[in-house]
Amino acid sequence: MRKTGQEQAEGDEHSSNLVKVIEDSAGREVGSGAEPAENPRPLTRWQEFQIRIATVLGYCAVLLISRSLRWTVQGWESFEAALGTGKPPIFTFWHREIFSATWFWRARGIVVMTSQNFDGEYIARIIQKHGYSTARGSSSRGATRALKEMIRAMRQGKPTAFTNDGPRGPRYVAKSGSVLLAKATGAPIVCFHIAPRRAHNFHKSWDAFQIPYPFSSVLIFIAPPINVTRDSDETEQAKKLAEVQAALDGLVRRGESWLRSL
Repeated sequence: MRKTGQEQAEGDEHSSNLVKVIEDSAGREVGSGAEPAENPRPLTRWQEFQIRIATVLGYCAVLLISRSLRWTVQGWESFEAALGTGKPPIFTFWHREIFSATWFWRARGIVVMTSQNFDGEYIARIIQKHGYSTARGSSSRGATRALKEMIRAMRQGKPTAFTNDGPRGPRYVAKSGSVLLAKATGAPIVCFHIAPRRAHNFHKSWDAFQIPYPFSSVLIFIAPPINVTRDSDETEQAKKLAEVQAALDGLVRRGESWLRSL
């Protein structure tokens, strides 16, 4: 799936706005140039009730289903290579895989960018119960503030993660957050893809959200790390984003090939 001309133009404009913030953040703490604080609309009592119920159900579903899955990893050496750089990795994957990814990478102190909308709120609470931290923002709202939180976290040695087509798509189209964060921190980008043998796909959702069936075999593919230099210009950053897109596309194809072979 590829971006339309309008989507590409909007993405390029937003990336350009973020570049200066990220460059200012690299190598020093951000001062008065921080993005102005937003005041999200407070949740109603009904929304808060819904989120609390969704959090409990979501946490239990991830715990009970994922513990029954039979995991196989291809490319663990790529993850180890990323760790070998001495920098905490920047994980990136597709939004539909949040359920499985939450379990596989749990309890590592990973800081995940999650959106500030209603869906983002209960996702944030679910993953926090599985040992993650969150930076609230998305490609359309609060992005610079969230990225600066992630920079500070990485300076403390914490890994970070992006759903690279989140929070609302287009599905399977990589956005620039991981590249900008890699430029600012010198940390490697680690792309991965999770392919359950049997799963329920929510085809009416924009991402075709996926929940594996209990006791299913699951294969996780991890790509070699992608590095972005601190002095990379916009042309080089665009090339690196294309590398991220190609890596994720390649992992998806490997997953599809594995599923066809079963």
